[in-house]
Parts: sequence; structure tokens; C-alpha cells
Amino acid sequence: MEKKLIGCPVCIEHKKYSRNALLFNLGLVCDARTKTCALEPIVKKLSGYLTTLELESGFISNEESKQKLLPILSTLLEELNVTGACTLPIDDSNTIHLKLIEQRKDPLVVQEYDVPVFTKNKDHFIKSQWDLTTQQILPFVDGYRHIQKISAEADVELNLVRIAVQNLLYYEVVTLVSIFQYSNVYCTTPKVQNLIDKKCLQEECIHYVSKLGQRTNLRDVFQLYCGLTPGTTVRDLCSRYSHQLQRVDERKLIQFGLMKGLIRRLQKYPVKVVRDERSRPPRLYTGCHSYDEICCKTGMSYKELDERLENDPNIVVCWK
Repeated sequence: MEKKLIGCPVCIEHKKYSRNALLFNLGLVCDARTKTCALEPIVKKLSGYLTTLELESGFISNEESKQKLLPILSTLLEELNVTGACTLPIDDSNTIHLKLIEQRKDPLVVQEYDVPVFTKNKDHFIKSQWDLTTQQILPFVDGYRHIQKISAEADVELNLVRIAVQNLLYYEVVTLVSIFQYSNVYCTTPKVQNLIDKKCLQEECIHYVSKLGQRTNLRDVFQLYCGLTPGTTVRDLCSRYSHQLQRVDERKLIQFGLMKGLIRRLQKYPVKVVRDERSRPPRLYTGCHSYDEICCKTGMSYKELDERLENDPNIVVCWK
């Protein structure tokens, strides 16, 4: 059976050793298909502990204390496999602390027009575990304020807010959605079928989107999601399905759909088709910048931007 070995060779040079050096190699044996990125820091840290013990008391070179090494390593291996962490006292002044850290993907780059939303109950969030910047912006993270607005209201520099939210994103405390407006257009994704297939998702959705003190049903929620089509704004949806929305919060409906990938936002991207410096700001009309981004960068409202682009014959707007 194929195996993979992760080792950390150590050389401690000193004239007290028979060859003027003590060589040892601590290793972990894993399945060949195991991703070892999370295990490498464990091996390095444990090698560091053993090096310290040897320098302080000759723990490895002394035959009597060396006998304790096998039961220590066996205990560490068992606890790491079972719980992913261990704390093991070695003597009065040394204790081994190890924890297997889950390797996560690098988070998305946070933009000023992104809206952070808590993935879990905000009441369970322990503020004291986080840095001061994060603690300062937390009261303003409500699922509706975008990064630029949080920065202004919390009186924290924009880049610091972006870094703090990116850190929360890395630990999956928050996720990012787009700015909510009643003029927004959304459409369903193939994942909307999960709402029919998965009972746990149904319960989570109904609990999340129901208005306070009321409870909606799956039929109404699914009908509302299916009513989101290209060309249909949220305002149109509210007009057409007013009966279903009596017990559903439309803002939370959209928020939940984006978080779970049941729907996606159709964004508007202005493109300048004729070179004309009168189309201001020209650098943003390349088809790569959405309305959200342009409005955040220029301070214009959606309505102002719409009016400006409608009156400019050199600009066309693409939906994607």
C-alpha cells in the first residue's frame, strides 16, 4: 500500500555527543493521497519541541528519558487523529500544544461595493476573539450595508475595512453578496432545484425569509424564486406576487438566494462604443465595471447614472 512520509530532520551540534552532533528525524506516515499542507506545521512544531527538550535536559540523548518518547508520540498521534488537537505535559516546565489547522482557500478580494453577510447567527459571534478594527465594524455588518458605507459609518479607513472583512471571509464567518435595490434584476441558477430536493435547506430557507412572527411555506418561496427572470426587477416581483410576500421579507429572500447560489444577480455594464471624451468618466465605460462599482467610485446614484447613460449615444449597456 502506497504511503507518504513527511519528515523534519534536525541536527544539534555539540561536543558532548559522540560524533559532535545529534541527528534525529521526526516524521508522519500518511496515505499517499493525503493533502499534507496542514500536517507540515505540526511536524515542524513538534521537532522544535523535541529540540528544546534536548537542549534543556538531554531528553532524546538520555537513555532513561528517551524511553518516554514512544508513549508520548503514540498519545500525540491518537489525539491528533481523534480530535485534531492535543495538549500533553512532558515535565514541570514543558507542555506540548498541537492543533491541526484546516487549510482554506484564499478568500475573494473584497471590493468597496460588496455587502458582507453573516453566515451564522450574529449573536453567537464572540467579539473579543477578533482584532480592534473588526470589533469596530461589526455593529455595521447587517447584510445590507456595503463596504464603503460601513467604512464611512464606522469611521474606519476603507482599506482596513476591506482587510478585516477579508479575514472574516477566510474563516467563513461572512459571505459576500451584491448591493440590494428594488431595481435589481436576478435569475435562478440550476441550484434552485436543491430547494425541492433537500429538506434541511427548505427549513433553513423558510426560517430565514419569513417575516418576524410569521411563517411562510415552500410553495410561496419557490414561486417567488421562479418569478425572478431576466427583465423582471425586484419591484416588479413585489407587484406581481403581493399575496405571497405578505409573509416573506423580499430582502431576505434575495439575500438567502444569493448566499446559497439559488439565484444570481444580472449586472449592468456600460460600454463606450465610440471614442468621445465627453462620456465621463471614460475609463469606467469599458464593459468591465458594473453599475455598483461605478456608483461607488463616482458617488452617483443608480438613477443619475441611468439618466446620464441614456442621454449618451456613445454608450450601450450590457447585461451579464
